[in-house]
Amino acid sequence: MKAMLLAIATISSACAGEFVDLFNGKDFSNWGAAGKAEQAGYEVKDGTITSTRKCRVLKTEKQYSNYVLHFEFKLTPGANNGLGIHYPGQGDAAYTGMEIQILDNTHPKYANLKDFQFHGGLYTLVAAKKGHLKPVGEWNKEVVTIDGANVKVELNGTVIMEANLDDINKTKPKHQGAKRREGHIAFCGHGDIVSFKKIKIKELAAKKAK
Repeated sequence: MKAMLLAIATISSACAGEFVDLFNGKDFSNWGAAGKAEQAGYEVKDGTITSTRKCRVLKTEKQYSNYVLHFEFKLTPGANNGLGIHYPGQGDAAYTGMEIQILDNTHPKYANLKDFQFHGGLYTLVAAKKGHLKPVGEWNKEVVTIDGANVKVELNGTVIMEANLDDINKTKPKHQGAKRREGHIAFCGHGDIVSFKKIKIKELAAKKAK
């Protein structure tokens, strides 16, 4: 009986999903370079993934559909990066997939940003609430939830962006990435220095078609 209960509990836990590390703090396992400390213009140092001036797109080995992603990030003055979601692995992640802005939008050089370009915005598609970034040089906590067509971004405990991809497809039908429901997770570098740590993911069960 105990063995049966343990088996049931194990199955229930697996179905519910648990957070697992996407970054082990030591190398680029899960990011296409197990055992290596440099990949795609990023480097592992002091338990972080930190971009260099040569940073490009760093993507996960695996593709994901429905999930909750937790990570922490630290910006340098004027830094610009992005979180690619549903990225197919080629092309511009902001268009072949979608890109959630990671940006020091407090910097004077960004005085004339469009609404969707501020931190947390879904690039070219949906704007995020402003004013919830910590001062440059401090660690921020971000949670991104993708559940079917729904995308939500929480920054330092506040929900700053929510989007429904089905609705976006009606108003902006030319955006190919918004049609996707699976792909790689990626950091989309623009040659600026940003650090990431404590990257964890919990996969969610697929929604049943109605």
